[in-house]
Parts: sequence; C-alpha cells; structure tokens
Amino acid sequence: MDNREVMGSWLSGPRAAMEEAGADFGYRGEQLGLPETGPNSIARPGRRLGALAVDWGLCVLIAYGLITHGNSPATSNWALLVFFAMSALTVGTLGSTPGKRLLGLRVVALETGTVNPLRALLRTFLLCLAVPALVWDRDGRGLHDRLAKTVEVRI
Repeated sequence: MDNREVMGSWLSGPRAAMEEAGADFGYRGEQLGLPETGPNSIARPGRRLGALAVDWGLCVLIAYGLITHGNSPATSNWALLVFFAMSALTVGTLGSTPGKRLLGLRVVALETGTVNPLRALLRTFLLCLAVPALVWDRDGRGLHDRLAKTVEVRI
C-alpha cells in the first residue's frame, strides 16, 4: 500500500473511511426528518460559528461600553453575562439571536417548531459552559441542543 493512501485515509477521518467501506450515513438531519439543503436544513458549522462570533462581539461591545466603561479585565466576565441574557431572551422569544438572524439561522424545538423560554434558558446555560457545545452528534447538533431537544436550522 502506498504511504500517501494511508495518510489520506487517516486525515479524512473515520466517517470517510467508513463510507469508503460501504457504510451509508445519510445526510445531516435525515434522522430528524429535516431536508438535506435549503430552508429548515441543519445549519452548517461555519455559519453557526460566525453567528456566535457576531453575538459575542456585540456582547463585548455592550459590556465594554455600558457596564465596565473601559475596564478591560472585567469586560469578559460581564460579556458572558450579557451573552447569557441576550441569548436566552432572543432565542426564547424570537427563535434567533442577532448574529443568527444576520446569518440566516434560527433555533427550533424538534417537537413543536418553536422554542419555549425554559428550553431556551437550558440551551443557553449549557452553551455558556462551552463544553456541551463542543460535543457533536452525527447530525452536527451540540450536546446543548440535544439536551434541550432543539436544532439550529437555516431560514
């Protein structure tokens, strides 16, 4: 076997190796009954991270300008609190944060299609812990979404 072929299979990851062996994983969101592309399909990680960056930047600006008045050591702590409040309120009422809306994303509950405030509160709390958001399933949902029974989809 050529070393380049071995290295390529290692770099592509276990999913690609299993697909080459004949396993059919389907597309992200198929198990949830969501379409493969277009509106209501699973949001891709790049858009999700972009929306998170926009929301975090907005929260840092709010914390820096309105709460800490330029005291930079305390800004990040206040920014997390502002992020928690903003995310819980906007996802619980509108279904998306300003960053998600800007990038064409929304959060929906799997059963009802709308996120109630308690579910949004749980999702936001787990998101602020950071670790649950880094553990993904095969559909691309973070642990915070799985526990809150929500999914982030494209508008």
